[in-house]
Amino acid sequence: MPNSQYWADTYLEKKATPEQAIARIRSGQRVFIGSGCGEPQILIQKLVEKTNNFSGLEIVRLLGRETASLTAIADKTRDTNLNIRSIYLGSTKPFSIAKQRRFITPMNMSDVPNLFTTRKLPLNVALIQVSPADDFGWMSLGISVDVTMAAARSADFVIAQVNPRMPRVMGQSFIHVNDVDVIVEYEEELLSVPPSNVTSEAAISIGKHIAKLIEDGSTLQIGLDAASQATVQGLSDKNDLGVHSQFLTDDIMNLYAIGSINNKKKGLNEGKMVASMAIGSSNLYEFLNDNPAVDFHPSDYVNDPFIISQHKKMVSMNVAKTMDITGQVSAEATAATRFAGVSGIPDFVRGARRSPGGKSILMIFSTSETEDGPVSNIVPYLHDTVVVVPRADVHYVVSEYGAVNLFGKSIQERVIAMISIAHPDFREQLFEAAKERGFIGAERTLGEAAKAVYPVQLEEVLYINGEKVTIRPSKPVDDRRIQEHYYSLPKEDVLSRFFCQKTIFARAEMESRSHVDYVNDITLMAVVGEFGFGRVIGVAECMKLPDQNMAEVAFSISEEYKGKGIGSFFLKKLAAAARANGIAGLIAFTFPSNKAMINLFKTLPYKVKTQYEDGDLILTCRFNELAD
Repeated sequence: MPNSQYWADTYLEKKATPEQAIARIRSGQRVFIGSGCGEPQILIQKLVEKTNNFSGLEIVRLLGRETASLTAIADKTRDTNLNIRSIYLGSTKPFSIAKQRRFITPMNMSDVPNLFTTRKLPLNVALIQVSPADDFGWMSLGISVDVTMAAARSADFVIAQVNPRMPRVMGQSFIHVNDVDVIVEYEEELLSVPPSNVTSEAAISIGKHIAKLIEDGSTLQIGLDAASQATVQGLSDKNDLGVHSQFLTDDIMNLYAIGSINNKKKGLNEGKMVASMAIGSSNLYEFLNDNPAVDFHPSDYVNDPFIISQHKKMVSMNVAKTMDITGQVSAEATAATRFAGVSGIPDFVRGARRSPGGKSILMIFSTSETEDGPVSNIVPYLHDTVVVVPRADVHYVVSEYGAVNLFGKSIQERVIAMISIAHPDFREQLFEAAKERGFIGAERTLGEAAKAVYPVQLEEVLYINGEKVTIRPSKPVDDRRIQEHYYSLPKEDVLSRFFCQKTIFARAEMESRSHVDYVNDITLMAVVGEFGFGRVIGVAECMKLPDQNMAEVAFSISEEYKGKGIGSFFLKKLAAAARANGIAGLIAFTFPSNKAMINLFKTLPYKVKTQYEDGDLILTCRFNELAD
């Protein structure tokens, strides 16, 4: 008899109603439930209806939305009829999770399949949902491969709901009819999470900051959250992006549709978007059906840090709920992420950082709303919560107030960095708490940076002889690099900048250049090299004079970058910023012999006046007086 006839005959013999299938389960067994939006809803519904017939049943699943409340039954029967094992790594503070805290099994997603296949946690029954069989008897797990494939392969008894609405997704997503014990044909709508059209201004700001960190040709992992999706929407002008992610979403589908994602430069699985689960709308599920550009693999592949690290420019983007000022991270399930989305964060954080040119980015909203008003999500220390990512693994952190790189930074540097991206209303108390804990010196102050909002619009990139030079405002974390710049200057440049042979550039003096308010005082820097580790090759200061509505400007450029247009660019940018802040004009003090500064000042489109005072030359211009 041909094999095709064999499996087809077996298929008919295995068919059962949902009630008949659930009747095959026995008390005391351990039952796995298919995860995410691939949850076999009709089977769970019938299982819930029959729970009074069971005792000692253990349900194994990823943390997820309950279409039928198994937790309520466990609570009601005091775990007699059934017990639950929810695999989840995050915080259990949300009430809906806290009430089932006893069921939580903290694990990284990459480790879960091995738990099943090695029989360390033997599964008696697996309830899964699949697509209809093809001509060869293969059925696809569709939108939920993750840990479901390992469960289906290792369980003693497999009950499969065959749903014609389940897409046939390519990759390692297939299970054969011969490997299933009971088949329940039942059509129903798949669980879906339509994309939200409501995105906060904070999320959009975070997305803009992150878009600056992502290069063309990057491979992306994107978490489930409003900030993540706002970031994805901000990547529409990028090229040659790839995807290797735990989840595929509608926003990723849209980026693929417009050509931003083509998977051509991933370095691994090129041409394919690789994931283990889809969370989204029916349009997304239709997009996945028989799509050769998509490969779904189990979590022990997708979430394996070694596999992740093999991609070029791998970028992981995930959302933290709370972080302390040293960089420890707590994350928790939300309405969007209650699909064990939190449990994959450490895998991707570690894998991305080991990738050639890779970055791990954690997003955090600076505040959360409570009944008592807003509270800071950046805190002095994590209390009574779960650390999902240890501080040593944290790389980039982005809030709506800016981006910082914590890798390789001291506790003192981390504290200043985290406070700089906290909400201005909470910076002073975080700073004082850091002093109390000995994280920063008692003599230090935040100064004007306490309420400053970083003006990201002043950032700009130049290319000088092919080298990328970033022009940006200084940040509180920049004092050491500004100090290094001044120490590197030749004696004659120090003299022309400071009017004396200065040999000591004290930290307190450097803080006056990095702890600015961006209104009365602005310091611009020219930086080359990696974000967070770049070298300052130019500093331009603009300081409002207390007795008049004029701003003094001063410059210093590293020797090897002189004559390349950086000073002219600095001056024009400072003039525009000062004018926008209501300052009447600029003033510069220099030596009469400093022809470079004199010529530079005269490049402005304003009337320049000169006068001498005690041997010094004073250059002034007012914004309301244009040059002839």
